Amino acid sequence: MNLQAPIGIFDSGYGGLTVFRAIREALPQYDYLYLGDNARAPYGSRSFDTIHAYTWQCVQWMFAQHCPLIILACNTASAKALRNIQQRDLPALHPQERVLGVIRPTAEVIGNYSLTGHVGVLGTKGTIQSDSYPLEIAKLFPQLKVYQQACPLWVPIIEAGEHDSPAADYLVEKYLGSLLSQSRDIDTVLLACTHYPLLSPKILEYLPEHIRLISQGDIVASSLADYLLRHPEMDSRLSRGGSSLFFTTDDESEFEEKGSLFFEKPLRATHLFL
Repeated sequence: MNLQAPIGIFDSGYGGLTVFRAIREALPQYDYLYLGDNARAPYGSRSFDTIHAYTWQCVQWMFAQHCPLIILACNTASAKALRNIQQRDLPALHPQERVLGVIRPTAEVIGNYSLTGHVGVLGTKGTIQSDSYPLEIAKLFPQLKVYQQACPLWVPIIEAGEHDSPAADYLVEKYLGSLLSQSRDIDTVLLACTHYPLLSPKILEYLPEHIRLISQGDIVASSLADYLLRHPEMDSRLSRGGSSLFFTTDDESEFEEKGSLFFEKPLRATHLFL
């Protein structure tokens, strides 16, 4: 076994740490390598071509660190880059490696949470504009009605450490109101950005009690565990030492400070020049 074959976890910044936390809790035996492209974040408002270029550059670096399996723990990258990576880049350059996203696993189960068949999706501008969630959900739960709302100011306020401020109250109430005004029958709301769980306490204050709030961490962790059971050939390539390495393309001290809020544990990061 390759002693340096960790599972790669990629995000444009900090949000993927909420997914990584859930993955590591569910599958603590594996080694992990996390990369946050903080120097070029946020990805949410960038073009498809730019997001693909940034994501693919980071993915290739992780391949060079011997990660045979990479999770794009970023909804924007999953929405705007994953298809090209899976269908074009991997077959041509890395046919033995795999890159998975967070949208498909979420779409596979979201219909199980709703009784009314009306689901709301909160995400970045890039994720919402891609229509990835309505398209994927329609393949699996064609009876569901999906309502979307972009929340472009949520990520900046979270990364500024203001997710418990009066400004956060205003922005949560504003975007939730816009979403819920689209249908009175919405009974399930998906946080389709891995930053948003930090706003969960605020969101729950403004969300009617009968509406269920869904985060992605546990969903993605469960999907990954199932994937490894179904693909023993990949599972056998992964090293098992229980280690976690963190890299950022920006200042490592800032990453350690802010990242600990998302990961809910202290962490040490290394600065990466791409």
